[in-house]
Amino acid sequence: MELIYKYFPNLSIEQYRQFTLMGQLYEEWNSRINVISRKDIEHFYERHVLHSLAIAKFFDFPDGIRVLDVGTGGGFPGIPLAVMHPDVNFTLVDSIGKKISVVKEVAYALGLKNIEATQNRVENMNGKFDVIVSRAVTSFPEFTALVKQKLKKQSTFPDILYLKGGEFESELKRMRGTYSVYNINEAINESFFDTKKLLAYYF
Repeated sequence: MELIYKYFPNLSIEQYRQFTLMGQLYEEWNSRINVISRKDIEHFYERHVLHSLAIAKFFDFPDGIRVLDVGTGGGFPGIPLAVMHPDVNFTLVDSIGKKISVVKEVAYALGLKNIEATQNRVENMNGKFDVIVSRAVTSFPEFTALVKQKLKKQSTFPDILYLKGGEFESELKRMRGTYSVYNINEAINESFFDTKKLLAYYF
């Protein structure tokens, strides 16, 4: 938890409480359902919470927008971002039911009113969203093909914010939209983030 406070020192009392409780909740759930790998649970705040919050280091979501977290797994990046942005509406979707069950339980325990979690495939979902976020679930061209029809038409904010590791410039050469790639270690000076990047994509 100290790692979160190091990079986000202006947390409210409620946000500090929620982030502190988050670690306890995931440890408890992970002992019953393997939501996070056993190796990663030891580095929960760095590899899951802080990684998710890297988005907030580069972009500040406008209040009231609708954000879709695709392939959320155990709730990342959606749950940490929902704590950080209590006036933004988040929908978290994953095809694996047991993971969505954990997401719902964690969101309830944290008192998050701005999260809706659903077991579904993104291509089968109804509705449109202002922004789509994800921690890399597939190659980026395949991902955009899945989600493009779920986006509203807007121009000032990125359509997709995609957390990805390693090199993926070859994937972007196949894309027609515009994009910016941010090195996360420029904002979060921890060795885990040396190869981690945030892709902001505009259709």
